[in-house]
Amino acid sequence: MVNGRYAALLRGINVGGHKKVPMARLRTLLEGLGHGGVRTHLQSGNAVFTVDGGDGGDGGDEETLAAAIGSAIEKEFGFAVDVLVRDAAYLKAVADACPFPAADLEPKQLHVTYFSVPVDETRFASVDRAAFLPEDFHLGDRALYLYAPDGLGRSKLAVKLSTPALNRGMIATSRNWNTVTRLVEMTHD
Repeated sequence: MVNGRYAALLRGINVGGHKKVPMARLRTLLEGLGHGGVRTHLQSGNAVFTVDGGDGGDGGDEETLAAAIGSAIEKEFGFAVDVLVRDAAYLKAVADACPFPAADLEPKQLHVTYFSVPVDETRFASVDRAAFLPEDFHLGDRALYLYAPDGLGRSKLAVKLSTPALNRGMIATSRNWNTVTRLVEMTHD
């Protein structure tokens, strides 16, 4: 049932030896919350699961699910982790709406930053886009698409876009294009 499938995107875990969340324990934690079909992708905090009543009824609200997962992680591991939960339809819509020619690019050149709230151009008006060319970004539905031809690690635009001033009041977590498309596949299996 596609409507009941979700992905949990954890921000900032298993990076540089900080905030360690082993994926096996994350799967167990999600199952303990009553979720089914739990699978993880990579070691960076991507989990897919099903929810009974995930068609918008009780238990299928993304914010409620994210809060419950975040609370369980804090209780289990002793530290807070920002969590975004997105349903299968949203993940597919974001991938389908990519304004860059994803099929023509290397996956390391294209990234999506998922936001906890809707964003518009006014939030990023201070970014002089011409100064970062050929790097570029476009906004989508609670998402930012970043084209970084030399990869994220060398992207000056990515550094600018991740500043606290631009991200104040929201959770933002990025995934490379391989992960974006793999999460779509996993939520539609």
